[in-house]
Formats: sequence, C-alpha cells, structure tokens
Amino acid sequence: MDLLLEGFATALTPTNLLFAVIGVLLGTAVGVLPGIGPAMTVALLLPVTYSVEPSSALIMFAGIYYGGMYGGSTTSILLNTPGESSSVVTALEGNKMAKKGRAAQALATAAIGSFVAGTIGTVLLVILAPNIADLVVKLGAPSYFAIMLLALFAVTAVLGTSKLRGFIALFLGLSIGLIGTTTGQARLTFGEAKLADGIDIVVVAVAIFAIGEALWVAAHLRRKPLDIIPVGQPWMSRSDWGRSWKPWLRGTAFGFPFGALPAGGAEVPTFLSYITERRLTKHPEEFGNGAIEGVAGPEAANNASAAGTLVPLLAIGLPTTATAAVILVAIQSYGLQPGPQFLDSNPELVWGLLASLFIANTLLLVINLPLAPVWAKLLQIPRPYLYAGILFFASLGAFSVNFDAFDLALLGVLGLLGLAMRRFGLPVLPLIIGVILGPRVENQLAEALAISQGDVSTLWSEPVAVVVYVVMALLLVGTIVAGRRAGAAAPGPEKKEEVSA
Repeated sequence: MDLLLEGFATALTPTNLLFAVIGVLLGTAVGVLPGIGPAMTVALLLPVTYSVEPSSALIMFAGIYYGGMYGGSTTSILLNTPGESSSVVTALEGNKMAKKGRAAQALATAAIGSFVAGTIGTVLLVILAPNIADLVVKLGAPSYFAIMLLALFAVTAVLGTSKLRGFIALFLGLSIGLIGTTTGQARLTFGEAKLADGIDIVVVAVAIFAIGEALWVAAHLRRKPLDIIPVGQPWMSRSDWGRSWKPWLRGTAFGFPFGALPAGGAEVPTFLSYITERRLTKHPEEFGNGAIEGVAGPEAANNASAAGTLVPLLAIGLPTTATAAVILVAIQSYGLQPGPQFLDSNPELVWGLLASLFIANTLLLVINLPLAPVWAKLLQIPRPYLYAGILFFASLGAFSVNFDAFDLALLGVLGLLGLAMRRFGLPVLPLIIGVILGPRVENQLAEALAISQGDVSTLWSEPVAVVVYVVMALLLVGTIVAGRRAGAAAPGPEKKEEVSA
C-alpha cells in the first residue's frame, strides 16, 4: 500500500497529470478512427518521447491505451464501424440501440462499464502483478488450445435463427483466417505474395461492418426516404442501471484473466461476455435488436483485458497485444527490461504507472460521460454525408494498417462480401469470430503437437486443459438435453390441429 501511495505521488505531479490527460484524449480520438488504433498512435509518438522522463512517457502511453479501448466503442455504437477489433462485439447491440434512439444510453453504459472494469482490473493488477510470473508461465500450448476451442465451440450460440446461414458465415470466417503461409505453405493466396501474412482482422472488421453497411444504405437510399435518427435522452434510466451493473462485473471477470494470459487479448473475452449475457438475459427478445446488456458486458471485458495485458508485460516482459509490444519497446528504449525483478528494481516507475491507470480511468469517465449526448448527435448528420465520412476514415484506417494500397483493394472486395451477407441474411458475428479464432486455434494446436513430437495425448496433459474439456462436454450435454426438452414441449401436428380448431 505504501508503494501505491508513492506511485500516486509520482502520477499526480502536474507534469505527469498533464501527460495522462494528453494520453487519454489522444487515445479516445484515435480509437474513434477505424483501424488507426492505440498501437499505431503509441508507435508514432514514440520518437517524440525520447526526451521525456520515462515515467511521464509511460503514463501517457497507458492513457492512450485505455483511451483507445474506449474510443473504439464510440464508432461501433454510432456508425457500426469498429475502431478496434476488440470493439466488434459492441457494434452488434450498440448500433441497434443507436438506431432505436438510444445512442446516448449505449455510450453511457460503455463509459461507466469501462470505468468499473478498468478500476477493478487495475486493482487486480496491483495485487497480482508482483506474484503472477510463476502462475502465468505454467500454462502451455495444450491449455491455450483448449481455451480457444471452448471459445470456438461457443460460436454455436450466436449462429442466428437459421443454423445453416450461421454455419455458412462461420465457414467464410474460418476460410478467411486460413489465408497466408503460417504453416510454411501458401494457402488461399492465389499466387499473391501480399497475402502471405494473411488479412489483418482490422481490415476484415472495417470492411464487413463499415463498407458493407455503407453500401447497403446506398443501395436503399432511393427506395426509402431519408430519416434523421433521434438521439434520445442523455442519461441512463433506473432500468438501464439495473440491467447493466451485473454485465459490467461479469465482463470484468472475463476480461482480466484473458488479458493476463500470454495468448489472450480482448477479442475472446468480449465475445464470451456477449454469449453469457445472451444466455442470462431476462429480455431475450431484445438481443439482436439493441439489448443494453450486449453493450455493457463486452465493453467491461474490453477494458478489463487492457489492465490484464499489463500483468505479463510487467511481470515477465511478455506483450500479448500490439499496443503492449510497442509499450515494451518504449520501456526498453530507456534501458529497462520488464521481468520478474522489474518491480523490485524500478518501484517508482512501475508504481507510478499503476497509479496513473486509476487516474486515466477516472479521466475517461469524466471526459466521455458528459460527451455521450454530443457524440450521439453524429447520428443527426444526413446519411449521404455521414457515410461518405465513414468510407473515408474506413479507407484511411485500412491503408494505415500496412500503408499498402493492396489493403484498399481487399477492403473493397470484403465490403462487397459484407453487402452480400446483409442481402442474404447471413449473421456477421460468426464470420468475425471465425477470422479471429481460427488462426489462434491452429497455432496453439501446431505448437502443442510440435513440442510433443506429434503425440495427440499432449492435448489433455495439463489440468487446465482437462477442466476446459469437461466444461465443453457439460455444455454439449446441456445443449442436447435442452434441445430434446424443447422438441418434446413443442406441439405435434395433431396438437397443432386441435389448437387451431
């Protein structure tokens, strides 16, 4: 506790506080731009900070990280355009809420959920970081494979009303995820060398959501009169609070552990949070039409994972996201090396950084909660101008991933795929999840089999893996039993005739 108080003394100096404010504002601003993301912003600002004190630079980078995680949800909710891949799930319910005139409520629950999850995550980070190294390094590829397989198994819960269409979307996502040469052999590259590294998930998400949505709107503008979407009341009602606080806590419970895993990240916990809220909700009819739980849970998971990401970064020097990797480069540029001894040898720097996370989280809430109605007024821009702006920033974001015009061509092709999916009623989420999880499952499987020299039994050689497989088996049995009960409860042909009579 004394070390944390000393950290606050470091973080609350006027200079460091100013850098925290700058970081949060920059992070939120770039998070709004599709595809730019906090990682690129930190990378661009890295040379500027070489003349700045290490503590000030790291405090600003942490503010950018937290701000970017929240900023990505703003365009997901308002424009159906994820600024970050971890904001993809937020777009599913958040944009539907916006179209129903509840954009301000969606932005408010995202801001408050981010604050709650970020605060709890930072507390856990403070408690666990000094002792986490031994726990994290014990998990091997078999455990990670089992966890990823569980997430892929859970996709069946969001296949939509038509299982066939859902599986088609999942197959398309897994196929896109196969593109590249990760196994040493070219797959689905069609002889194009620029596809050797696969297609970046940001390009896929922006194309399917933003470009597909813009093309769909453009195709129907002449058939449907131009309408202005109402902004709605600026604050959450008592019912909104009642339906949000449990998803905030559950989202935090998903996000932090996955962020702390070396093979973690924010995409999987946000997806699992959405699945959980969909199963537990008392308002199932609202899911797919703008359920506030579908925004509150994933956004909490998103920000909690940001705090969790710093656990392996500080404790064992292992970055699990692109932003964490750039922050690691920033730390190393000062001649420092994160690892088990990092907290003991640099207490002022580390605890100042941890204290600044509390400050950045509070600044995010103070800045963004009052701005929710202002952000929501973006929806009142006439749609031709609005979607022209979306196309511009989506193209800018896709180009900035690799600074290659080839990505713009991919954006167009995948945008047409997004339009076709809307035309034929294919759900978007299974495709995105397939793109994200497919390569991860394959990588962990290949690593596990390579280490064991092809021995399949290694896949259940770790206790965590065994527990996950048991959970999967129980879920499968539960699903089969629930399906049979539902079939038995449904009226047969004879009963239907009696009811109609």
